[in-house]
Amino acid sequence: MRTLIITVACLLLSVLSFAADKYDFIVAQDGSGNFTTIQKAIDACKAFPESRVTIFVKNGTYREKIIVPSCNSHLSIIGESADSTIISFDDYFDKINRGRNSTFYTYTLKVEANDFYLENMTVENTAGPVGQAVALHVEGDRCVFLNCRFLGNQDTVYAAGRFSRQCFWNCYVEGTTDFIFGEATALFENCVLHAKANSFLTAASTPEGKPFGFVFLKCKITAASGVDKVYLGRPWRKFAKVAFLNCTMGSFIVPEGWDNWSNPANEKTATLQEYQNTGAGANRSKRVSWSHGLSVAEASIFSKENIFAPLGWEIPQENKWYNVDFN
Repeated sequence: MRTLIITVACLLLSVLSFAADKYDFIVAQDGSGNFTTIQKAIDACKAFPESRVTIFVKNGTYREKIIVPSCNSHLSIIGESADSTIISFDDYFDKINRGRNSTFYTYTLKVEANDFYLENMTVENTAGPVGQAVALHVEGDRCVFLNCRFLGNQDTVYAAGRFSRQCFWNCYVEGTTDFIFGEATALFENCVLHAKANSFLTAASTPEGKPFGFVFLKCKITAASGVDKVYLGRPWRKFAKVAFLNCTMGSFIVPEGWDNWSNPANEKTATLQEYQNTGAGANRSKRVSWSHGLSVAEASIFSKENIFAPLGWEIPQENKWYNVDFN
């Protein structure tokens, strides 16, 4: 019996040693890590590090409004599990009350740093259906989100930054009005987009001259019970670019597919594209005339290699992201 206890103790010490070697900091609400809050762990990280810094977050609901400042580049935050490692806050437009730009202060998690990586986490804004209330706000370049959940209502994910490039893999995003919006180049691959109300999935504000805006590749679009009038998107700014390729979408997607945001001039400048989507909502026979169905050749350019490599970002393999230098 004594031998068994010693063996188990040695194994436990080995596991703890491995965790300590793999992660720079551990966050745990019960005090078993280095910090009890995520923000304190971020604040403890070296500014502009020579190599990637990794924070592991144990399961729990962390009620925090978090900023990853620009000096904390090359930071990875990895949760214990996507469903049970949660960052939660409840700011919204009227609560912030900072004038017409209040939306941009409502975030739960704001990423200003380049080369940020988030895995196995839920980021939620619990304000409810009270107007603009951002869960995730990303301004940094070369940011990756793997197996994460972003929960909210209006304006859930703000993919910001005219020079920002962002990748979302195997993520779940839910919301109501314009719940993925912004000016970044952002690829969503193998993600689920869930409409909680009759609304617009996207509101892109792609800068003029950018080759890509929002690209949805092999995603699944779902809707809550009773939802029957969802648009793929509308242009927040006149040069908006959005493409859905090989996605599945139900009958809740309206036949016309897209909206011009009550501005017919947007129809001449926005680039809204679809390719080989499936499901009752994918029929393009009644789509607005100013949207485009892509040919095989046109669709072939929509890969992560083509979207990002020409811009100087070679995407590493997903299973190596937690400890690599993206540059």
